[in-house]
Amino acid sequence: MSATEYDVVIVGGGTAGCLLANRLSAETSCRVLLVEAGGRDDYHWIHIPVGYLYCIGNPRTDWLYRTEPDPGLNGRSLRYPRGKVLGGCSSINGMIYMRGQARDYDGWAVATGDANWRWEHCLPYFRRHEDHWRGGDALHGSGGEWRVERQRLCWDILDAFAAAAREAGIPATEDFNRGDNEGVGYFEVNQRSGIRWNTSKAFLRPALGRPNLQVWTGATVTRVLLDGGRATGVEVHPAGGGAPLVARARQEVVLAAGAIGSPQILQLSGIGRGDWLQPLGIETRHELPGVGANLQDHLQIRAVYAVEGTRTLNTLSASVLGKARIAAEYALRRSGPMSMAPSQLGAFTRSSPAYAAANIEYHVQPLSLEAFGEPLHGFDAFTASVCNLNPSARGEVRLASPRPEDAPRIVPNYLSTAEDRQVAADSLKLTRRIAAMPALARFRPREVKPGPQYQSDEELARLAGDIGTTIFHPVGTCRMGRDDDPQAVVDSHLRVRGLVGLRIADASVMPTITSGNTNSPTLMIAERAAEWIARGG
Repeated sequence: MSATEYDVVIVGGGTAGCLLANRLSAETSCRVLLVEAGGRDDYHWIHIPVGYLYCIGNPRTDWLYRTEPDPGLNGRSLRYPRGKVLGGCSSINGMIYMRGQARDYDGWAVATGDANWRWEHCLPYFRRHEDHWRGGDALHGSGGEWRVERQRLCWDILDAFAAAAREAGIPATEDFNRGDNEGVGYFEVNQRSGIRWNTSKAFLRPALGRPNLQVWTGATVTRVLLDGGRATGVEVHPAGGGAPLVARARQEVVLAAGAIGSPQILQLSGIGRGDWLQPLGIETRHELPGVGANLQDHLQIRAVYAVEGTRTLNTLSASVLGKARIAAEYALRRSGPMSMAPSQLGAFTRSSPAYAAANIEYHVQPLSLEAFGEPLHGFDAFTASVCNLNPSARGEVRLASPRPEDAPRIVPNYLSTAEDRQVAADSLKLTRRIAAMPALARFRPREVKPGPQYQSDEELARLAGDIGTTIFHPVGTCRMGRDDDPQAVVDSHLRVRGLVGLRIADASVMPTITSGNTNSPTLMIAERAAEWIARGG
């Protein structure tokens, strides 16, 4: 690490940052610095798919954030994992490849006043880096860096749930990524031959030999440096202490620190709401009231059903012999439970006929537990987690103190609107309808959570607050919008409004959350940003 000048300084070596570093350093005349606060992705559990269990909640790979106590969750505070390692959240997430629905991007076009965000214009940027197991066609790419594969196992109980969902009126689908994801089927995953495929392996490692790319790890960016209305670089604190360094950017500083990290860095730099910053003793260098606002996330409501007459992971992994068999299967064939994504079966449907398109997503698992990180139950069971794809609640991310090492306050405001509470109640009722279908009858499903004694919409909405957890999809805290939108932080080309030389390219720029898992849409955003930066636009 040395204090020197670059053309582009990228802050954050996560999902977006790794792609940006690859694309921008492909032009040999562009000198690029990638700064990552976490370490290298050399921890073995990152690469074994089931290793997310050992990465989330681990200070080596996770920022260990928590939300503020949330009234919508009946006062509970949630663990809020974010990747603290090269590859970012792609190193610890559920590996599900999901783009969302065409209507999401058409809505972004309306929000920004820029038709280039419509689905048909975003699709080529998904395809550009994709390497789909079926090969290339009009919807999917082949030969790109981002590998998409089928899962390497199936379960009788999940096949039965899929059949029950079809009996309940949800059509079968083999591809959730065609622009309309309504249907039930197995998720596709970002793996290569049963090993996690993160963005560090996909994009960063192939570029590491380029002389015009430097990568700093264990290096925390504490603020963006401003000269008048221009971003000129960043202040960097190396791990272990020592004097801060300055990395200058001749062309641009690009924040890719995510929906929590990017607004935190902006606020530490004096960019944001003055009435949030001044009480902390931070000078307001550039008033932008939308910084940290508009937080959106998918809250999953975990319904658990005990079953009979089949094995699930609860009992399959209960004995030493069972664990040994699972390990042997992965070692020999890269398959079995150790190759599992956290959720295997998915379904997209409507919580009620009032919705014109799928507004809820199921993640179905052949296991159950009281809470993430706790032991599996001692009985066979499946979990049907359902989330509201388009929540109307909005939260915020704001500094807790002026100290960069202090985690920001994360306030999701889950279930704070009547619409979100109704969707939660309707979702649980639909889960019960699916569980009562003939296809599941031979397994005698018995509702353990939330419990059949709760029947009214009011009871179910309250119980959703008791059992709901984040599905780790925060977005929107530096959202893009029209120039006349006072809450817009960036324009439609992701340039920070009112400043020169500062851009944001991560999930924080989404005006509204996508209808599904958010990792791959973040890659698409980074792909577009890289093109604009290279063109100077």
